[in-house]
Amino acid sequence: MLAAVKACGTGAVLSHRSAGELWKFLDAEERNPEVTVLGPGTRLRPGIVVHRTFQLAARDRTRHEGIPVTAPARTLIDLAAALTETELRHAVRRAQGLRRVNVRQLLDVIGRLGGRRGTGRLRHAIATGAAPTRSALEDAVLDLLLRAGFEPPDVNRPLVIEGRRVIPDFRWPGENLILEADGAAWHENAIARADDLERQALLEAAGERVIRVTWQQAVTRSAETVDRLRAAGAPAAPARPGSGRTP
Repeated sequence: MLAAVKACGTGAVLSHRSAGELWKFLDAEERNPEVTVLGPGTRLRPGIVVHRTFQLAARDRTRHEGIPVTAPARTLIDLAAALTETELRHAVRRAQGLRRVNVRQLLDVIGRLGGRRGTGRLRHAIATGAAPTRSALEDAVLDLLLRAGFEPPDVNRPLVIEGRRVIPDFRWPGENLILEADGAAWHENAIARADDLERQALLEAAGERVIRVTWQQAVTRSAETVDRLRAAGAPAAPARPGSGRTP
């Protein structure tokens, strides 16, 4: 990535999907690096996808891991034109989960560059508020909850219990109900399991109810997972005016 930026000259920055991978908003893939260059020109660089722009403010560029790169909010607005709606939604969630960007910063870059293609999708991705997921599994579980019509839960919002900071994956505070998404590490790592079960005991002692869901349950047994949550009292989202749906 650094070599690609240097090959494109002074002022070039890593951008688009390559920037998304560097920031860890996207999973890494084998593809040619993408670089943005300020100003006109048509010179091609073999093996590099070169984007040209006349808008690259100082706040839209930075360095990460020693590589000149578009800032997180600028990276997301560049990606908005290249990703599907689902991919963009997941990238925005991941960016929030990593604390690389907040809604204010996204609204600022939309306001400054709002005429760009894909801006509408970026607005839509942040319209429901912050949902800072930290993994593909959390993305899948949150999508399942929203599709099933549950009220959007708090996502990775810290609690302090007996002086200990605990971060539930998903929580409905009114119901004292927590949903934990168990990835591969939970099944394969005895230490991870022990830590999570200790945390679960702490939560339950504080009056929380904890439900665990695996990748397989979220993806291949989604109806069963939804039924478990409804039986546990996970709240339904309020009916939208004019929808004809009863909460």
